[in-house]
Amino acid sequence: MKNISVFDMLKIGVGPSSSHTLGPWRAAQEFVQELKDHHIFDSTQTVEIDLYGSLSLTGIGHATDKAILLGLSGTDPVTIPVEYIDDIISFIKDENQINLNEEKLIPFEWSQIHFNKDFLPYHSNGMMLTAILEDGDKYESTFYSIGGGFITKEETDETIDLSDNKDFPFPTNSGEQLLAHCTKLGVNISDLVLKNELTVRKEEEIDHDLKKIWNVMLESVYLGCHTDGFLPGGLNVRRRASDVYRKLKDDKYSYTNKEEWITAIRKTKMHYREVFKWVSTYAIAVNEVNAALGRVVTAPTNGSAGVIPAVLLFYITVENHKADFAEIKKFLLTAGVVGSIFKRNATISAAMGGCQAEIGVSSAMAAAALCEMRGGTSEQCLNAAEIAMEHHLGLTCDPINGLVQIPCIERNSMGAIKAINAAELALDQDHAKVPLDRVVETMWATAKDMNSKYKETSEGGLAVSVKIVDC
Repeated sequence: MKNISVFDMLKIGVGPSSSHTLGPWRAAQEFVQELKDHHIFDSTQTVEIDLYGSLSLTGIGHATDKAILLGLSGTDPVTIPVEYIDDIISFIKDENQINLNEEKLIPFEWSQIHFNKDFLPYHSNGMMLTAILEDGDKYESTFYSIGGGFITKEETDETIDLSDNKDFPFPTNSGEQLLAHCTKLGVNISDLVLKNELTVRKEEEIDHDLKKIWNVMLESVYLGCHTDGFLPGGLNVRRRASDVYRKLKDDKYSYTNKEEWITAIRKTKMHYREVFKWVSTYAIAVNEVNAALGRVVTAPTNGSAGVIPAVLLFYITVENHKADFAEIKKFLLTAGVVGSIFKRNATISAAMGGCQAEIGVSSAMAAAALCEMRGGTSEQCLNAAEIAMEHHLGLTCDPINGLVQIPCIERNSMGAIKAINAAELALDQDHAKVPLDRVVETMWATAKDMNSKYKETSEGGLAVSVKIVDC
């Protein structure tokens, strides 16, 4: 695997799932490009879609079918106005047509999406897209969504969408390697990561892209705190972030947008018993937006998108009211590289590793970043990541009705709070008994041992023990 950039780990996309929504969306875009590269786009008469394994078992609840059709339609998850999604899907259903890459109307019926419960051998999240050509020939292409919006093809064993293809001068393939570079150069983690990123893009570009990421994070919290109603999908889950936020907010501070809102939040006096309520509200707000097919930052997945913004907001609204973009930048750089270590050496896919691979990794990323913000050494930051993951080991993925709602939304709250606690514990010790790399190995071993029904299939755990009518 090539070097993994911070911008690979922190992507802007549409919910509810990075592996089941964003990845398939990207695969569909890649499929369209393959049709063009093979000079068969113009002769394509229709397409067939086959979903396998976890993509089939929980695909409807995760909007996998819709995501692929949106990708085939030529839209991009980073830029599409989310309010257009329903219109595009309704057109396909009502007209039995799809506007392939916004260039060519072809017939398409929803029955051409096939949900195959069997698993392909390479990965739990498999999909095959087939173009039916004018002469009756077929062009087939198989993709795998391997978590965090990454996609791959079995024959290459390389991710298709890594943002850089240049060797970093200071490889960070493991915690040990990362720490060795930091020690040798006498820099903290975020400074080392910046040195690597500067070999790929200019600093103004890095700042621009990180500001975009932070803006989407902040927007998702703001939206979630100001949106009432019920989440889509049939569980009738009521949005809670707005209710809790109204109880917590200080009415003497007014605002009209998210920038004024964050200023008001910084001024709000918080009783110590309310601090974790604020953190939980931030996390839940993001994942309610995610569950409603809103735009969030995959960090490192959509299902865990609320942890990092919640902990970062905790830092700037509770611990350091003077923090500005310089601190936000350091936080995101440190979080990103810790996530890349898990991505490279284990998994960030719940379909491969359960929820420990999503909430556990996001909690580890946030813990390390917060530890650096609090003045922790590089070793203490990695210790914080280890502590956070250590207490997520074995966490299963068992979404009720295949939706990223129960227990997923609340788990973001728990992951954020554990990250804060892990950072605090790490600051009180210079050396850890268990290094980060060992817990990464353990997480991957646990993932391989875990029964498949607890890996985003909705065939075990809460998904079967709780009846839909109970919700």
